Parts: sequence; structure tokens; C-alpha cells
Amino acid sequence: MLRRDLLAGLAALAAMPARGQEAGGTGDAAASPPTPDDVPGLQLGDASAFSPDMVREMARSRAEQAYERPQRIPKAWTEISYDQYRAIWFDARNALWNQSGKEPIRLDVFPPGLYFPTPIDISIVEDGNTRPLLFDMNVFDTSDQFPDLPVDESLGYSGFRLRAEIENPGIFTEFAVFQGASYFRGIGAGQIYGLSARGLALRTADPEGEEFPEFRAFWIERPAPGADGVVIHALLDGPSCTGAYRFRLVPGADLRIEVSCEIFARRSLENVGIAPLTSMFQFDETNRDRFSDFRSAVHDSDGLLMHNGAGETLWRPLANPASLQLSAFGDTDPRGFGLMQRERDLDGFGDLEALYHRRPSLWIAPRGAWGQGSITLVEIPTDDEIYDNIVAYWRPAEPIAEGTSRSYAYDMTWSDQSDYGTGLRVLNTRAGQARAPEGQLRFAIDFEGADTLPSDLDGVEPLVRATAGRVNSPTVQWNRETGGARLAFTLEPGNAGIVEIRAQLRRNGEPLSEVWLYRWTA
Repeated sequence: MLRRDLLAGLAALAAMPARGQEAGGTGDAAASPPTPDDVPGLQLGDASAFSPDMVREMARSRAEQAYERPQRIPKAWTEISYDQYRAIWFDARNALWNQSGKEPIRLDVFPPGLYFPTPIDISIVEDGNTRPLLFDMNVFDTSDQFPDLPVDESLGYSGFRLRAEIENPGIFTEFAVFQGASYFRGIGAGQIYGLSARGLALRTADPEGEEFPEFRAFWIERPAPGADGVVIHALLDGPSCTGAYRFRLVPGADLRIEVSCEIFARRSLENVGIAPLTSMFQFDETNRDRFSDFRSAVHDSDGLLMHNGAGETLWRPLANPASLQLSAFGDTDPRGFGLMQRERDLDGFGDLEALYHRRPSLWIAPRGAWGQGSITLVEIPTDDEIYDNIVAYWRPAEPIAEGTSRSYAYDMTWSDQSDYGTGLRVLNTRAGQARAPEGQLRFAIDFEGADTLPSDLDGVEPLVRATAGRVNSPTVQWNRETGGARLAFTLEPGNAGIVEIRAQLRRNGEPLSEVWLYRWTA
């Protein structure tokens, strides 16, 4: 099972503002030169030589040795409450590169404590050398609610955030956060944090429990004036493997992250997830009847989108099942996959605080051939929106054998777009009990419109198949509200406990829309 307590903390803490910032999108203006009363800001230690090959060699060398659990901070720091952790925050005036004003990026750090017991090493790379970012309690501000805690050499930063001028000149807005295990989050301009990504997923939904390898060290290249992004190197370490990672982040209207990694196996990695994504889905029009809530939907993502190696585009609406649910979509050399937030209207949620309609979609586009495997979807029951209960990743067919390594490269796009692949997109899925006869279920799937779609739907035909039960009366109607077609049908499941349904709009025998996939469970 996922450590929901950690994920819940990340969901809340990642959006915590630095001083001078508002949560979820605005940043501090470029600071004026410091006065003698100002805190000096983040400081760097002595320089030593650096090359990206060093990170790979460190990962390879560590994988040949027994795993060493990282040093933990004093226990008192992890026993504080959530409100107490909120009482310490980074002063954005102390951000790295804030004083020079030349770099296009600002770097903030997070304090240790609560959900984050492991300090991480952060270093800055420039001209072939690296210098460690020195831990300093003075870069943080506190309120009188923050307790008196021991400060010793075991303390370190728990993560960092990056800011850039992605909306307005002179206003540095956060666009990425790295904090907790191998988690990281990103947003494009005007968005707020939603789903997360991870460096690696191990044994997700395994009865023996999930393993969470950690990013133990980061090397951040100092961006040149005028650069469009920033490069980060990272060392991953865990009981079963190590990893060398390179991220290139380019902020803007969309956040683009180029990822390359090499995983070194301490032991055979069978249930391994590449490019894992973690999100939350509680309810929408498919299961609205289970929740008494003033809102019409609650989710960070509403579907898994896949563009497979055969060229098909598949849309799988997310579910909040009664029991843990695992789905595997076999493929060879996938073209892309991602967790999408297609609902973009406030009225689709009715929530003026969470603003779910501004949560990003995240698309993974592999670079190179990934071979055989499956896009895997894990759906965990949840009764509360504070828990992340959705995981999606690529699981290679062949395990990564002990003592070997394997490399992957992919591009990530964090944005409000969800039109990757081909065919008319699914806009919405509705499901519920049919009025008659008893025991049948009614499905209604809305597709977007297109200039080539005739208003009389001439030649448009539904194709609906089910693995059990019986599909009745599939029809295609014009939906004037969406300007597209609606496919409706009833399902008579009979005695089946699980029914897999596949539906698509076709015209003149050719695919017209994405393939809609759904798993109904009794």
C-alpha cells in the first residue's frame, strides 16, 4: 500500500508559500540589494571537481554495496504537528541567486521535520566545479507556534523549490518542487499543484508493501543569464537499487522536463515502475451517488490517456473502487501515457477553494524504444480527497536483474492540455442505474466535436464490446451543449463480478474517436 500519510502531507505542504508569496501561483518580486539588517541568504561551501559521470559512478558503486540507511534528523523534529511545521518557512529574500539578480531561476529550500526525516544534500555546479549548499537555520522565519527543537549537525534541508518569471516580468513564480522520497511536482503558468511524479516506483500494490527509494543528493547547474531552463542531477538510493538521474526543466505556459536515468539493481527488480505518476480521484459523474458532497466532482485527474505502439489512443476514466484494483495495458514501445485532468470548468467541480479545474495534466513521452511491457494503473479505495489513491507507470516485461542496470529517457509535459494521440477526445463519462429494466446500468460518453463531424451524424456508428454480460441499445446522439456526439448504451452484467467494456465511435468503418475503456465491478 502507498504511504498515504506521507502523500497527504506532500499534497498540503508542497503548496505552502515562502514569505512574500501566495500559495499556488504568485511569487515574490525581484528583490532589491540587501541591507546590513538582512539575513545573508543561502551560502555555498568549498568547491570540488564535478562531472555528470560522477553521479553515474556513485550510483553504480553504491549498488555493489549493502544498502545503508540514511542519517535521520533528531526524533523531536519528526514528532511536531502539522500546524507546528507550518510555523517555520523559508524567507524568499534568502533565495539562491536572488542577490545577483542575473540568473533566470530562484532556488528556495524546505526545512526538515514532520514527514521528512531524511536530510538531502544539495550542491551547485558551475564551471566544472560543485559547491555544497550549507544548512543554515537563519534562512527560515518562524512564528511563536514553532517549538524549541534541538539543532545539530544531523539537520539538513528536506527539499527545494524553483521559481522563474513565467507569468509576469520581475515576479518569480514557483514551478517545481522536489521533496520527500523521490517525489517531485510541477506546474505551468496559472496552474496549482495537483498530481505528483516520482523517480521510480517499486512494488506498488505488492502485498509485502511498497518500497520508496529516495533522492539522496542533488547537483543543480547554475543557469546562465538568459537560459530558458535549469539542469539537475540526482542520486537515487534504496534497499533494492540505486539510480543516476538528469532532469532538464524548462518553465513556461507548460512546464517541460526532460528526464534520463540509469537504474542499478541491488536485487532483481520485478515489480518496477518507470516514470510513475501519483494522483487523486474521489468521485465524478460515474460514482457521484456514493458521496454526500456539495461539489459535483473531486479529483486531481479524471483519466489515464495512452497512445500505444500500434497507434491507438486509449482513454480509461479513473475509478474509486470498493477494493484495490490493478489494470495492466500490454504494449510494445509505447508512444506516450499520462494522467489527465480534462475537466477545465469551475462548474464541473463547484469548489472555490481547491480549484481542481486548475490542476495540471501530465504526459509522458518516451524517448527511444522501451520494448515490451505494460502501462499499469493502480486504483486504491478512498473516502477522503487528502489521500492520493491513483498510481500509473510503465512496467517493463523483463525484470531488471540483480547486478545489472537499465536506462530510460522520456519527456514530461505539465500543462492543461489533454489532446495527445489521435481521434475525437472523450469529454465526460456518466454512469448509473438504468430506470428500467432493473439490474441494468446506463452509460453516456460525450465526445468532443470536430469540423468534419456532420450535425446529422451521418455514417457515425457505435462500436461497443464487453467481456461479460450483455450490451443493449448502443446509440449515437448529437449533444448541442458540447457540439459533439454522445454514445449511450445499457449494460446488463448478469452474474458477472467484473466487466471490461471497450467503446469507440467509427465512421465508414474507420476509427473516429479515442477508444474508451471502462471496468465495471459489482
